[in-house]
Amino acid sequence: MPPLGAFEEQAKFTRAIRVGDRIIVAGNVGVEQDGSISPDAGRQAERCFEQIIDYIRQLGGHSGDIVRVRMFVTDIADAMVVTNAFTAACGHARPAGTLVAVSALAGPHFKVEIEAEAIVGAGQ
Repeated sequence: MPPLGAFEEQAKFTRAIRVGDRIIVAGNVGVEQDGSISPDAGRQAERCFEQIIDYIRQLGGHSGDIVRVRMFVTDIADAMVVTNAFTAACGHARPAGTLVAVSALAGPHFKVEIEAEAIVGAGQ
């Protein structure tokens, strides 16, 4: 299991977990490594996928093993830039995908939240 961040430790949940050959990655928001948040929804989505793929690798999988992605945006006008980030990150695997608009996320600067599932060995 990847190391827990402060929020995960406080809330008592795991950001990513492997059960058998299945890896489940909880919702990720686009916080950069330095703690900043880009105002650009496309960059937030790219950062989400960077984190997701990193968690999957830490748990023994790779981006080709991704079989399901759920994307949440606070403005449906950002759907195309988020979809572009999805395609760049894991379009080669052609996972099932959902993108929906929601009224808000956990913080006012967050425009995108993404979660994913992978099956180790799916290897597309």
